[in-house]
Amino acid sequence: MSLADLVTQPPRAIVVGSSGGIGGALEGQLRNKGFVVTGLSRSPPPGTDHLAIDLTRECTIEAAATQLRDQAPFSLIMVCTGLLHGDDMRPEKALRDLDQSNLMQLFAVNAVGPALVAKHFVPLLPKGSRSIFAALSARVGSIGDNRLGGWYGYRASKAALNMLIKTLSIELARTHPEAICVGLHPGTVDTGLSKPFQRNVRPDRLFSADTAAGHLLHVLDRLVSEDSGRCLAWDGTAIAP
Repeated sequence: MSLADLVTQPPRAIVVGSSGGIGGALEGQLRNKGFVVTGLSRSPPPGTDHLAIDLTRECTIEAAATQLRDQAPFSLIMVCTGLLHGDDMRPEKALRDLDQSNLMQLFAVNAVGPALVAKHFVPLLPKGSRSIFAALSARVGSIGDNRLGGWYGYRASKAALNMLIKTLSIELARTHPEAICVGLHPGTVDTGLSKPFQRNVRPDRLFSADTAAGHLLHVLDRLVSEDSGRCLAWDGTAIAP
């Protein structure tokens, strides 16, 4: 499915997490491709037309979707949010590091939030023409590819996201037969999320946000119906469930 095949003219897109590095870069590159883009973020930058949304509060997700209903259909919805660490949160190195509050927060942002975005925003996709719903996932969410252990909460929340995407793709095949639903692994991107963990990353595999956005749009541009439900890496290869 080429992005040029998306039906709405001009094509309309929603980027959730547009104030982040990857989300902001995607918004800019989509605009350069002729899309009318609506950005949503928890703290909309001053001077922008972004809408406020908090993935941990369903009422804000529902309110944003309601506000955009008159502008539907949207042919592309991208969820570019994610949580790995914070002031009192670090990826776990061992079982003894598990913390209930941190686990709940990781699942809320990485899995439950995107699922609720789908709940309220999928009705804004066209029912009888090509469209894409995509969310940023991660290779470490692959159960089959987990050989190092650690990072319990992040791995598990991204694995949950991948299952939610797979399940949504099955329902979309019935309600929106032309839609494709995928998870996207952007690689290691030079943003705040990966900053503490870049030491051992090869320079050619540490991508700028603009480079990562270009990779992801390249993948989106080449989606076919058989890809729906999969998690795809930045180079278009499928990641094991």
